[in-house]
This record gives sequence, structure tokens and C-alpha cells, in this order.
Amino acid sequence: MSTPSYRDAGVNIDAANRLVDRIRARVARTSTAGVIGAIGGFGGLFAIPAGLTEPVLVSGTDGVGTKLEVARRVGRHDTLGQDLVAMSVNDIVVSGARPLFFLDYFACGRLDEDQAAVVIDGIAAACEASGCALLGGETAEMPGCYPPGEYDLAGFAVGIVERAKILDGHTVVSGDVVLGLPSTGLHSNGFSLARHVFFDRLKLAATDRLPGTELDLGATLLTPTRLYPPVVLPLVERGWVKAMAHITGGGLLENVPRSLPAGCGVRIAVGSWPELPVFTALRAAGGVPEAEMRRTFNLGIGMVMVASPAGAQEIEADLAARQEPVYRIGTVVAGDRQVTFA
Repeated sequence: MSTPSYRDAGVNIDAANRLVDRIRARVARTSTAGVIGAIGGFGGLFAIPAGLTEPVLVSGTDGVGTKLEVARRVGRHDTLGQDLVAMSVNDIVVSGARPLFFLDYFACGRLDEDQAAVVIDGIAAACEASGCALLGGETAEMPGCYPPGEYDLAGFAVGIVERAKILDGHTVVSGDVVLGLPSTGLHSNGFSLARHVFFDRLKLAATDRLPGTELDLGATLLTPTRLYPPVVLPLVERGWVKAMAHITGGGLLENVPRSLPAGCGVRIAVGSWPELPVFTALRAAGGVPEAEMRRTFNLGIGMVMVASPAGAQEIEADLAARQEPVYRIGTVVAGDRQVTFA
């Protein structure tokens, strides 16, 4: 009987080392002025930028949920890295923070180097697009914890904002304008319900068409989450934005109130933005009730901004010049942090 080894037990250290070598150059491209050292240390080092009077760090963490199961069905993993980064950087930018760095955690039963490299390359590309460094990460091979071919993702981002410029919604008043930036689809929320509708109830395969369209179902569901920091940070820096809300699980109904002060609510104008085909299909072919749609999905709006009427005009002009669509989707009204649809 041969002597036992870590590899025999299901953990391949050599594969993990090769993966690090493969991603080293890609990770290096995300380096920013604050990064100290290179990939491979025990901890990522980052210098707090100079020039801030009272800097405040803002952190956020998330995963991509059961969108991983859709990726497994489709056999495509190149979009999930952007999903992972977006879910965290979109959260911290709501406070007015500029993303500084991101760290990821990739866990699997048995490491597939090609699969992991594709995912991490997507993470690096999304970090680069968001202006933050991929400061480090962890690849954990855990035989017995995950079935063959399956893995899980998690990550967190850290950003920075001047204390006096934190967006907390305290200046929001009745009569302010609610603007919506479009989403690219489901983003990374509501996939347990979407999978139940499309795969369990309608018995569709990932290679089928999205009901009522000529779109590929799998590709539609895997459309990556939009990265909002490059779009909204220039608006925040000009002082036009009073509050923001990242529309994730809970939809407009539950996320918008998190950015409102006491005494304020929001009235959303139904039909004030285009609905994406995936939401129409869930409602029409899947039979999902409107109330469930509103509290589960983003319905086509991934980020909400609140501004004064004059600020809203400035935002609309700026985004039009950058060819970024934005919609007036509602108004701030008197209320107790409630969202109503009219």
C-alpha cells in the first residue's frame, strides 16, 4: 500500500500553484497607485490615498447566488467574475465611495484550472473597469464539500469617501426626482425563482429560447451584472446626487427605502422605463404575480439616484453626453420610507 498524500485525498497543490502563475499577469494589470507589493503575500497591502481630510472606508461583500447553477447548466463561466465584483462595488458606491480594492474567494471540490482561470480573469477585468485593484484572493480545494464540477464564489470590496461627502440621504426632501439607471437583466438576484419558473415549471433547457423571444435562454440569464461606479462617480463628485440605492434582492420595493430619511417615501411611475424581455417572460409565460415580481427582481432598473429637480437636469445632460441612458422613474413624496407604484 502506497503512503497517503494530499493529492490522493483530493487536493492538488501543484494545480493551485499553476493557477496562480496563470493569473499573475492579469491580476497585475489591475494594480493602482495604492497597491504595495505583488500577488503571493499573506495579506494584500494598500496605502490609503492622500489628500482626504477625514477618510472613511466603506466595505461590501456578496456572492453570485444560484446564478452559479445556470452557469453549470450552460457550461459557461466567463461572466460570473463581473457579477461577483459588481455586486460589491455597486453596493459601496451607494455611499459615494470610490472602490479601492477587491478580494475574492473561490471554493471547489476539485480544482479545474481552466475553469478557475476564466472566472478569475473575469474578476480582474471587472476590477479594472471599476478602477479598483484585485488585491488578493483565496482558492480553496475542499473535496467532499462540493460535488465534481461545482464551485462557489464570494468576494468583498473596500472603497473610500470623505466623511463630509458620505451619501446617506439626509438632504432628500419631498419633490426631489428619482432617476433610474437601467439594468442588464436579472443581474445576480432572484435566480432561485427564475430557475424554478424556466427549468422546473416550464421544463425549458438552457439552450431553448426565452419564451416570447428569439433570445437564447441560457445566455440571457447569464448576462453579467452592470458595473455602476464608472457611471455614477462623476455625478457624485459634482454634488448632483443626494442618495442612491443599488437594486438587488427585494427590488425597488425594499431597496429604495434604505436610502431615504424619515418622513420621505417614493412614488414610482409604472411604465416610465423599458421592460427587458426576461421580466416580461417571467410574468407572462411564468405566471409570476406582479407583487412577487416587484419584491424579487430589479425589473430593469439596477441603480436609483435621488436628486433635486435642478440636479436631475444636470445628471440627465451629463449622461446624455456620455450616451448613458437614464429614466425619470418617480418622485419623492411625504411618507415613512415606503415605495408605492402608480
